[in-house]
Amino acid sequence: MSQSTGDPAELALLVAEVFEAAGALRRYGERTAATAGQTQARWQLLSVVSEGDWTVPAAADRLGTSRQAVQRISNELVDDGLAAFEDNPRHRRSPLLRLTEDGQRTLAAISLRARHENQAIFSELDGLDVTLIRTSLRQLTSAVRARLDGTRGDAPG
Repeated sequence: MSQSTGDPAELALLVAEVFEAAGALRRYGERTAATAGQTQARWQLLSVVSEGDWTVPAAADRLGTSRQAVQRISNELVDDGLAAFEDNPRHRRSPLLRLTEDGQRTLAAISLRARHENQAIFSELDGLDVTLIRTSLRQLTSAVRARLDGTRGDAPG
């Protein structure tokens, strides 16, 4: 693996920029999801669940949030007819969360809106290499997770 370039102190500034971007993107996501009467949290869970077989704990892990928060949102989606719990043949006490047809339609509507919004933002990025940024963020995330898991370097403490 090659060495990073620049001053290690820049990492703190990068983290601040990532948090600021995450906040702006979260607010933008809330506005986008609201066009279909949803919240960003509900949109994110609808999106994850659309990918296949997901239990509440697995979805919480994927989203990087608590199982309790995902359980609450899952229950809301079920109550609203956007998702349903189904028996899980691999784990009797952890049902699978699946989208209903209404849930699929809702997700499709939000996703279509998001594609239009993303295209508008992308057109303003003036040559920015989004693929490179994604790769860099995945590397940063991997390095941070490795430190959190204690699999690389000194554990925090």
